[in-house]
Amino acid sequence: MTGSRTLYRDLTLIDGTGAAPVEDAAVLVEDGEIVYAGPAADAPATDPEDTVESLGGRTLLPGFIDTHVHFGFADGRALATNNAEISRSLHAFESAERMSVTLDAGVTGARDLGGADAGFRIAQERGLIRGPRLSMALRLMSHTGGHADFTLPSGFNAHDCEHTAAEIADSPQEARVSTRRLIRDGADVIKVCATGGLSSPSDGPTDEGIGEEEIAAIVAETAKHGGRPVAAHAQGAAGIRNAVRGGVASIEHGYLIDDEGIDLMLERGTFLVPTLTTFDFEDRIHLMSRKSIETKRALTDETYERVSHAVARGVRVAMGTDAGISEHGRNLRELAQLVRVGLTPTQAIVAGTRNAAELVGVADRAGTVEAGKVADLVVCDGDPLADISLLGDRDNVVLVVQGGKVVKDTRA
Repeated sequence: MTGSRTLYRDLTLIDGTGAAPVEDAAVLVEDGEIVYAGPAADAPATDPEDTVESLGGRTLLPGFIDTHVHFGFADGRALATNNAEISRSLHAFESAERMSVTLDAGVTGARDLGGADAGFRIAQERGLIRGPRLSMALRLMSHTGGHADFTLPSGFNAHDCEHTAAEIADSPQEARVSTRRLIRDGADVIKVCATGGLSSPSDGPTDEGIGEEEIAAIVAETAKHGGRPVAAHAQGAAGIRNAVRGGVASIEHGYLIDDEGIDLMLERGTFLVPTLTTFDFEDRIHLMSRKSIETKRALTDETYERVSHAVARGVRVAMGTDAGISEHGRNLRELAQLVRVGLTPTQAIVAGTRNAAELVGVADRAGTVEAGKVADLVVCDGDPLADISLLGDRDNVVLVVQGGKVVKDTRA
């Protein structure tokens, strides 16, 4: 006796493995799991009680995973104040809305790298809010005066509030204690600031932050507690090198990466999460500080050149958008940015599916449309291999299935 089954047919399948698309394909889902994906001619026979869905020739892909989001923030201004100006209840409702529009964009999984607490992950798992499945960093670990230290010139210190997004550590021992505190509070990933940033009040992208010795101590501490990946905010070349030598799993941003950093990443298999959508910002300058605008404009050309070079040399890429700095709900615009720096459309899709799943640690159950994987599926109008940018408009994402459950259906 089988459980609930749905056969999706009349579709072109892009399975996220990097394989060529399969035209006239079918995907069979049973009890939330994919049991068949491939040519329609080889699909299992259906029973009278099965649901059969014709997709009318549309393209079916895996649910995407955005490996760098901040659901707790609408823009950089909220980051600077840790949302201290709004109530916790309003923050929760606003964050839930950002999760919902992200799911509608075709993102069925996400890694939140600071600004939201573990309750959002639990609420999503319990079905209390709709949104991507979450892996969470909770807070950004920074040194005093570093990227996540948003103490204002007036002396206002938003880190004193209970919902701070910062975890300040100024030595290897403090970094160990901070790691233990984050693990206690439910972190799935540890986020460290190895450099300053475009929006930092006290330092910049080329300034070094949490150093190699401290990062190595963090990595060693996570190993004592079941292991957790460490993600490094790292924009300048020196900080990137420190982070990779320290043992991080991913370099977030990597805007000014040099050949030595690329060598280290290739040697150690470190992922690059370029977050290039943040450079498509001219319609958001009213949400940014003057420093952020000027620094970003000054670094744009060099960033695309450096990241393109890393891609050409074979550094592994996972999709991440820095949504919260970039706009929530338009996450798949990042795919066109990845094509701009040298990935093929197929490779860009892999970066947002299989590679992203590997980085987040869920590749055994998500990231591709294959038998045995959870049924996270996205259906779009048009051919994304011919025009990858169509996925960046969530109106073109007409069907989203998460764990076998239809969570969006706007098909005519």
